[in-house]
Amino acid sequence: MNALTMPIVDGWTIAKRNTLKIRRSPDLLGAAVMFPIVFVLMFAYVFGSVIHVPGMSYREFLLPGIFVQAVLISAQTTGYTLTLDLQKGIFDRFRSLPMAPSAVLIGQTVSDLLMNLASLIVMAVMGLIVGWRVHTSPFEAVLGFGLLLLFAYAFSWVTATVALALRTPESFNNIATMVSFPLMFISNAYLDSSKLPTVLRVVAEWNPVSTFTKAARELFGNTSAALKTSDAWPLQHAIPVSLLWIAVMLIVFVPLATRLYKKAVSA
Repeated sequence: MNALTMPIVDGWTIAKRNTLKIRRSPDLLGAAVMFPIVFVLMFAYVFGSVIHVPGMSYREFLLPGIFVQAVLISAQTTGYTLTLDLQKGIFDRFRSLPMAPSAVLIGQTVSDLLMNLASLIVMAVMGLIVGWRVHTSPFEAVLGFGLLLLFAYAFSWVTATVALALRTPESFNNIATMVSFPLMFISNAYLDSSKLPTVLRVVAEWNPVSTFTKAARELFGNTSAALKTSDAWPLQHAIPVSLLWIAVMLIVFVPLATRLYKKAVSA
């Protein structure tokens, strides 16, 4: 096994270990799936009756935003699990094994990607039940889910970096909640961001959650010509800008998380 294949092989071993752990702790997957389902029901049946989206059903407008929200919530499992392993001394056991340092992070992010896939499948089925429909080709729909999974994988490295910097589950949960809720609510995920006050509208238009939501709506065909089109550059080019966000997150946070992991295990 050479230096190039070792992190991949070791990472896959860690991913299988983490997947088995999820099977033994279904509450991890349950929280990632049930929380967005509650939001679907609440917004679709409570707020959906009073929120009007020109030219389309509010439920079709809503579901791409719920998909992005589900990814944000599920990706936080990476950080939470890493802080638990660090607290329990699991990293010390890994350090004694002949494996690449990056394998632990690769395995964790890959296993969480599988959890995100399961979460998106459940969300898509739930969406179909409440009235969401795809109006584009199967190929574009697959690209839509593929983009969401790429976002999930890249964002997992962000949460891994934050977790390794904070090192405790309590601190990570506090920071994750404090950051994720503004990201979700000051965006176009739940309503037309053009109706927000000026300052909040500008923030929402440049919010990456809005960009990924807009890209998902375009790929699933959940758009309407009657909706006001934002002049903001990220929303005018939502799909390529989403891919740019993914590339930036991976380029910045993969080496940063790896460096923090090495520091954590050597402490």
